[in-house]
Amino acid sequence: MRIGELSDRTSTSRRLLRYYEEQGLIVATRCANGYRSYDEPTVDRVIQVRGLLDAGLPTRIIKQILPCLDKPRVIHFQDATPEMLSTLEVERDRMTQRINCLIRNRDAVAEYLDTVRETAAPVPAP
Repeated sequence: MRIGELSDRTSTSRRLLRYYEEQGLIVATRCANGYRSYDEPTVDRVIQVRGLLDAGLPTRIIKQILPCLDKPRVIHFQDATPEMLSTLEVERDRMTQRINCLIRNRDAVAEYLDTVRETAAPVPAP
């Protein structure tokens, strides 16, 4: 698929996709006319990258852990520096805090909706 389709399917700007490629997070082949071409698994890869970026991980760390997200998993232990492990531990803990906060917020919204629906007067049929 071309970059426009990948952009549409992932809701990611073309500029950002080119940046991901430049950072080594996704790979494109080049057609004879120079256009980028992406395979189907790139859609999932872009979604993974966006999720990790949204979680606060820097691209240099994402690039190192992306192989761990593939199936079959490929883990490169030689890349696991103490700094990287420490960064990942901090990020994991921060993600856990965000998840817990999101769960609390979701539950509060659900409770609010339930309460409003239970106490709302029925709407007469037209």
